[in-house]
Amino acid sequence: MTAEGQRRRAFWQILLFAAGLLVLTVISAGSVYLVNKAREDSKWVVHTIEVENQINALLLEIRRAESGARGYLLTGEDNFRTDHEKAVAAIIPALDKLTRQSVDNPGQRENVEKLSAAIEIRLNQFAQEMAFIRQGQPDKATALVRELAAQDATARIASVANTMMREEERLFRLRTTNSDRSQTLAASMTGIGSGLVVVLALISIWLVRRSARVRDEAEARLREAYANLETVVDERTADLREANDEIQRFAYIVSHDLRSPLVNIMGFTSELEELGGDIFRRIGSLAHAPAEGAPLAPAEIALEGADKQLQEDFSEALDFIKSSIAKMDRLISAILNLTREGRREFQPVKVDTRELIEAIVTTLAHQAAEAQAEIHVEPLPDLVSDRLALEQIFSNLIDNAIKYLKPGVPGEIRIRGRTKLGYAIFEVSDNGRGIDPKDHQRIFDLFRRAGTQDKPGQGIGLAHVRALVRRLGGTMSVSSELNTGSTFTITLPIAWNVSNRNRDR
Repeated sequence: MTAEGQRRRAFWQILLFAAGLLVLTVISAGSVYLVNKAREDSKWVVHTIEVENQINALLLEIRRAESGARGYLLTGEDNFRTDHEKAVAAIIPALDKLTRQSVDNPGQRENVEKLSAAIEIRLNQFAQEMAFIRQGQPDKATALVRELAAQDATARIASVANTMMREEERLFRLRTTNSDRSQTLAASMTGIGSGLVVVLALISIWLVRRSARVRDEAEARLREAYANLETVVDERTADLREANDEIQRFAYIVSHDLRSPLVNIMGFTSELEELGGDIFRRIGSLAHAPAEGAPLAPAEIALEGADKQLQEDFSEALDFIKSSIAKMDRLISAILNLTREGRREFQPVKVDTRELIEAIVTTLAHQAAEAQAEIHVEPLPDLVSDRLALEQIFSNLIDNAIKYLKPGVPGEIRIRGRTKLGYAIFEVSDNGRGIDPKDHQRIFDLFRRAGTQDKPGQGIGLAHVRALVRRLGGTMSVSSELNTGSTFTITLPIAWNVSNRNRDR
């Protein structure tokens, strides 16, 4: 799949996810709202039914009071009086409850006020009737009943109650309709949302299956490419190893073959030096031979003028030749050492790094004392690596740090280390004369040196150190400025194992 196709697929996947999230949010919010509204509408429906029941309960208590009063008037039995008193006692609480239930409806509040006034009149009438009966004046009580029947307070109570019942029935129909609508909308919202979720789920499944198919195809191509890559890498690695071995053999042969003519040159140079001495002695003896008598002994001859200058030039030329021969001999020896080291197999062992570096510091203590340098070794992480390679790495770095300190300035060299993500990071820092940033890469090249060439060396040490670090699976870098010291940073795997052993050979 092309990059554009991947971006387009990612866009549609994000869009689908956003759409699903939006649908779920809308469904959740809408469902919560509609469920709450349906609950609220149902509550009002129940409230209407409760008001209707309360009206009926109030009317029932009023009828019980009337029946009890008339039965007591006609028979004089106490059970009618008791029933009447219970009904009268229940009327006021029932009316108060109805008043509380009707507080949300202004029209019903007016009807309750009318009903309360009519009920108060009727209760007073009940009280007068019962008072006449208790006084033993049933005729007056009967007359009062006939008089009150003409006023018809009970009919007014019934009329107001019927008006309230009609209003509650209207509200019941309206609220029932609203409740049914809310429940229908909630069910519809849930159904539509569920359908959208199912559609989105099907689309998601299709996209996932499509992505899985594309991924499987990509993985198959990747496995094929990886298999081909492994073959190519193996071939190239074999070629590199063969080329490396050939280079090492070539370097060994060249350096070994160069040493033979170099030995001859050194021998003939010595003979030439002796021959030159003989020649200049003979010249001196001839130049100073007396006119009569025996010639002077060679030890007594002293050249003068042009002969003396010629002797000095000859000696100077021989010195240059011998110096160049010595330098070439050192270079050939270094090349031989490098080729021998390149053929050596590394052996990973457990290394106490601090103990190893302290041993190196001990061997360099005399040079450090002469340079007035202090070497501080901080806590260091242990490694599984090649001990000899580590000795060569840190020996070169510490020796260079001592060698390139600033004259007349007390030296301070510090070796510290830490671990990070399976690697050990070592830093060897000093307060020496530093390295120009433009020479940071140059110093790692073979036979290349930077700065003032006032110290012995062939330009091999750092190149050899970096080669060793790479063979150990690590990296090496330098941070330095002129006159501010240098810090060499080496990163090595904490556990260099068989899987990467000798991989750079």
